[in-house]
Amino acid sequence: MATLSNCNIPDELYYWPEKHVWVRPEADGTVTLGITDVAQHLAGIVVSATPKEAGKALKKGKSAGTVESGKWVGPVTVPVSGAVVALNTALKAKPSLLNSDPYGEGWFVKIKPENWAADSADLVTGATGLEKYQAFLTAQGIDCADRPGELQPGASASRG
Repeated sequence: MATLSNCNIPDELYYWPEKHVWVRPEADGTVTLGITDVAQHLAGIVVSATPKEAGKALKKGKSAGTVESGKWVGPVTVPVSGAVVALNTALKAKPSLLNSDPYGEGWFVKIKPENWAADSADLVTGATGLEKYQAFLTAQGIDCADRPGELQPGASASRG
């Protein structure tokens, strides 16, 4: 696993850096989608995760569901068009899996892509992907050591 700007970024995954999502192709032709370590650091402690239901058609660039933290509510953007074939039901009971294990137990949905070859051409992976993701993080001034999403004891978050 690579570390970019103090964020964990496994180099075998495919990334859409601007949306802070990853996908992993599976042997059965589906892809697993999740949020990156960068995303969970920026969001802070996740309090709710609502993936789209199985069977739902998704279009690239649209939402696969919603994540809410104490300071942010927003979509998990889909980097491929296709249909949801499975959702991570564990997130309903324990949305903090997105914080503690974003590349493992904190996966979001599994999708059967309509055209993986075309959609994956827009994603980054491997050494080149890591270089491009690092360039994005640097340009945006993002460093996971800053932990901007974490609340200090006794503090409250505002939405906005």
